[in-house]
Amino acid sequence: MNRRVLTLVAVSTVGALTLTACGGGGDNGASGDGTVTLKVVAADYGDKATNSSQIYWGDVAKRFEAANAKIKVDVQIVNWNDIDKKVKTMIQSGNMPDVLQTGGYAEKVADDLLYPARDVLSPATHANFLDTFSNAGEVDGVQYGIPFVSSTRAFFYNKAIFARAGITEAPKTWAEVQADAELIKAKVPGITPYALPLGPEEAQGESMMWELGNGGGITDASGKYAINSRANVETFNWLKTNLVDPGLTYTNPATTDRKTAFADFAAGKTAMLNGHPSLIQMSRDGKIDYAVAPIPGKAGALKSTLGVADWMMAFKDNGHKEQIKKLLDFVYSKENITKFDETYNLMPVTKDSLREMNSGGKHKDLEPFFALLPQAAFYPLGDTSWDAVSAEIKKTVGTALSRDPGEVLGDLQKKAEEASAGN
Repeated sequence: MNRRVLTLVAVSTVGALTLTACGGGGDNGASGDGTVTLKVVAADYGDKATNSSQIYWGDVAKRFEAANAKIKVDVQIVNWNDIDKKVKTMIQSGNMPDVLQTGGYAEKVADDLLYPARDVLSPATHANFLDTFSNAGEVDGVQYGIPFVSSTRAFFYNKAIFARAGITEAPKTWAEVQADAELIKAKVPGITPYALPLGPEEAQGESMMWELGNGGGITDASGKYAINSRANVETFNWLKTNLVDPGLTYTNPATTDRKTAFADFAAGKTAMLNGHPSLIQMSRDGKIDYAVAPIPGKAGALKSTLGVADWMMAFKDNGHKEQIKKLLDFVYSKENITKFDETYNLMPVTKDSLREMNSGGKHKDLEPFFALLPQAAFYPLGDTSWDAVSAEIKKTVGTALSRDPGEVLGDLQKKAEEASAGN
């Protein structure tokens, strides 16, 4: 998933780990007896050695090799800070992995490095993904990105603060957000009623959630950038007029990052905000009496909200299509993928794992997120210009709350169109 969004993923510096010794050194990872070694590079979701992803992948590789005598698995676990640079070096040197698990896939598609997903997944495995995630892995109608883990967003509120302000339920509309914020400002002094983080850490996410609430978004129905659509300009005008100017949120949202908003909520300093599942544990640690609800929209609570995924992809350079298919079918078994999700408090991308995690009330705090997953909306991940456009949005979009929203979003639209034309 976009690694900036999954920062329940704590980054640690973990060296590469070779899980099995390579076979006899034949071409393309094949030994003299026909054994093939698959090279797998995967991101580390742990924050220390005792919960590094190397533990999970080591177990998966060991069990897979036991069931597949002619396939060995050589896994390198790399921390998030280094994985993109390491993979780029591998590609430039011609030392391609067979399987890569990281944050994005579009540039590899543009360079014609990847197998289509259908070539390296059995029909049953391919059909088991949530449709919204499979669709988000497509470039020009062909899926290359294979979702691995996910997150989605929901509305968090502090029940104790709401009670002190006389509020009995979560707001469902923007007008109710404003009314609740006004009550909190009047009755619970010293509290920031709504935490609106539009600083450079993740402004593209917060802005998109609000835009979705007004029928807008980063792109239009055809997939073209529509940053300065009428709906989006209207959204920022509403935020400026109804939350920022009356002092119902931070003084300058454009310089306030998500980590600040999350920390403030976990410390009881703010009453409501949009958050992802990592805020659950932060709230527990802060002993906050919180609740989770769908994100309010202009006319009612959203049925679709922002979804984020990290991705698996299969490189075709070594020609190991059939061996990769066997490995990926094994990795995406309900047992294995559910274990990873539960170990790192992440959300599932497969139908059977979603059913498993959503059964028996064992993940009750995640149930609102589970309900939103099948309808999740995504960034334009298949567009190779997205990284550049996202960087511009993060840097600039928050200034729409202190300047003319139409002008700011218009400038962003122009830059997005230029970036798209150059790819």
